[in-house]
Amino acid sequence: MNTKSIKIIYWILTTLFILAMLGDAYGGITKQQAGQDVLRHLGYPMYLLVICGIFKLFGAIAIAQNKWHIIKEWAFAGFFINFAGAVASRAAMGDAFGELVPPFVMLAIMFILYYFWKQYNKTKTA
Repeated sequence: MNTKSIKIIYWILTTLFILAMLGDAYGGITKQQAGQDVLRHLGYPMYLLVICGIFKLFGAIAIAQNKWHIIKEWAFAGFFINFAGAVASRAAMGDAFGELVPPFVMLAIMFILYYFWKQYNKTKTA
């Protein structure tokens, strides 16, 4: 794959991922009803909604920047924990397969984004 294609794919995926996480962060910080319903269903405390929302906001900011690679790596790790935890929590509650798909898809998108971030960094050093 050529350098231009890698850069385009990287920035498109980054933008889409950040927008999704900012939307999710907003929903958590503002305690949207859908988020409350999910937490209640999974048996988690309501204050976790705001905590995760704030962390998603900071994570989205960390993913958006390319200066501090360690911070970005930690943000990817945090999102992995969030999405994997969502899949595991849904599965533990016996939810239908369709309820496991959205966090699993976001996890897959995040891994693809991570791959293209690594490729993007190689193009900058070459």
